[in-house]
Amino acid sequence: MGFHTFQTSYDWGRLDECKAIARQVEGGMIDLSVGSPVDPVPESVRKALAEAADAPNAHGYPATIGTPALRTAISDWFLNCRGIDLRPLGAGVVPTVGSKEAVALMASLLHLGEGDVVVQPRISYPTYEIGTQLAGAGVLKVDDVSDVESWRHVPGVRAIWVNSPCNPTGEVLSAARLTSIVAAARQIGAVVLSDECYALMSWCSDASPSALSANVCAGSADGILALYSLSKQSNMAGYRTAFIAGDRRIIDEMSVYRKQIGQIISGPVQAAMVAALRDTTAVFEQRKRYQQRLARLVRALSEYGYDVKMPSGALYVWVHALSGGCWQDIEDLAKLGIIVSPGEFYGAPDFLRISSTATDEAIDVAAERLC
Repeated sequence: MGFHTFQTSYDWGRLDECKAIARQVEGGMIDLSVGSPVDPVPESVRKALAEAADAPNAHGYPATIGTPALRTAISDWFLNCRGIDLRPLGAGVVPTVGSKEAVALMASLLHLGEGDVVVQPRISYPTYEIGTQLAGAGVLKVDDVSDVESWRHVPGVRAIWVNSPCNPTGEVLSAARLTSIVAAARQIGAVVLSDECYALMSWCSDASPSALSANVCAGSADGILALYSLSKQSNMAGYRTAFIAGDRRIIDEMSVYRKQIGQIISGPVQAAMVAALRDTTAVFEQRKRYQQRLARLVRALSEYGYDVKMPSGALYVWVHALSGGCWQDIEDLAKLGIIVSPGEFYGAPDFLRISSTATDEAIDVAAERLC
């Protein structure tokens, strides 16, 4: 039967005309739209990749579930960076070819289809909806997933997407709100899908709460899958490195399917992942860069006239369009040589998303143009 059809307004080509305008500005275009990392990959990661280039795991087929070294590094990362011991939770882990692949295939790998419903935030990353549509399941968008009464009595709910810190809004859910989501999902036999890709990019604390935190999940990973990516923390978007941790039964079953369809991270890249997960110094240096860039953008946007504040987490400034519509603001900012994302892509056509994934020099130029 294959994939089902999907509908989306998530098309970066729609910015091409505004980019042409921005390129004509003296000094050129400053792109604050897509959110693609621009900083160097840590030296430790590059060294590990090079050393593994002709290792047995490079010229032979790598394991779908990851090398023992990678699986240990993921568990150690959870313990050292998030204070979570996966072992007593009964959690399993599996690496994925970037987090977008994991999100897009999630509903299909959960065997969801016609009559099944996946809950997601109304304002959210578009691939949640696309992945659900590809599986042929239904989408239920709610204003706040922690308002469990908005979905717990809806027939057919099988999974709930949670994103904290959130792309695009920057919202960070408290442990109490996550606890209520997990408890309600378990009552109806649904799976909590917790997208925690920006977990270490929390500006109100060192790390945001996880759905796998012991006080949130009541000491068990049952019915919970947490996703994490190295794209932003280690500037490894091009390496396609991410992983899922959580309910061992679900992950073991998914891994069988992942093996059959070839969703396997290359051996050298698995070695690079190990280095990235262990190089916390590089991660927190990158975290500091993003925090400073966000603060600079917030000040400049405020001076320009936007009602804006520092996000609680993630890498984006989320602001209401001055004109009332995102596309008019995008055109106005393009005349300054600045390109930003339309809130329409994320479910809010009257908002803009401005990314901090640009060099310090580019952020400074953008700030000067806004001021």
